[in-house]
Amino acid sequence: MAYRWKNDLTRADATPYAAYMNRRQLMGGALGLGVVAAAGAARAQQAELVPSAWDDVTQYNNFYEFGTGKAHPSAYADAMTTDPWTVTIDGMVERPGEFDFKDIMAEMTIEERIYRLRCVEAWSMVVPWNGFELADLLAMAGVKPEAKYVRFETLYRPSEMPGQKSAWIDWPYIEGLRVDEAMHPLTIMATGIFGKTIPNQNGAPLRLVVPWKYGFKSIKSIVRITLTDERPIGTWEQLQPQEYGFYSNVNPEVDHPRWSQATERVIGGGLFSKRQDTLMFNGYADEVASLYEGLDLRANF
Repeated sequence: MAYRWKNDLTRADATPYAAYMNRRQLMGGALGLGVVAAAGAARAQQAELVPSAWDDVTQYNNFYEFGTGKAHPSAYADAMTTDPWTVTIDGMVERPGEFDFKDIMAEMTIEERIYRLRCVEAWSMVVPWNGFELADLLAMAGVKPEAKYVRFETLYRPSEMPGQKSAWIDWPYIEGLRVDEAMHPLTIMATGIFGKTIPNQNGAPLRLVVPWKYGFKSIKSIVRITLTDERPIGTWEQLQPQEYGFYSNVNPEVDHPRWSQATERVIGGGLFSKRQDTLMFNGYADEVASLYEGLDLRANF
């Protein structure tokens, strides 16, 4: 049975497909839409971006495995082989092993989840993901009671991911969650966006989505999941611990050291893009606030 939560979003709220895939065009506003006289006209012209050529809408993305430039992922991600693909689940589990992606998909119930996405850089979107609950994948391996954390690891393949030839990051990319966060029904493994197979530059074939946390926690192109009793140190936490904490819950009351998190800029508004108030836990407080009862969210950012 699909998880039901207090969801106030529909497909009509989703950031248009072209806006999601090409943030540079939307950040340029007038460059993509031209000068318009009213918000209604802007929305109409923006809708026309949806059927734009694939090359036009996939050239602005963050996936440092392919380089630090925004155009690097779309330029190089096609070289990444996603079939065959296996995910190793190990550590404190009853049935450790390599799980073939096709076998995983055969066992999972795929559904659409329309979630807010809030970047630590203070912009936001609404994205229709297709995927399954992470808890269902972990059940295939059987989580042992002594496990406290889940550690995730991205593919490391410098021959296909040229950004990994740079030594400024200690590859592979790592992220982590507490077990209760990972097992929460809002936490999913995404295999698609907008009803389409997820593109390589967006984390194919399998990426994490934790909608109440900043987007960098939603690690891409996962090849290993380890259950452990030691808290993982994520890649960004390792690089800049004063800016990127382990929890990284969306919290308008805790600013990034270099900017406020009280508001966010909505991607997809083109010339009329606006700022809106940031919601505690990205709007999912009713579902997840109980996970952090008694925890100082300022100290544990």
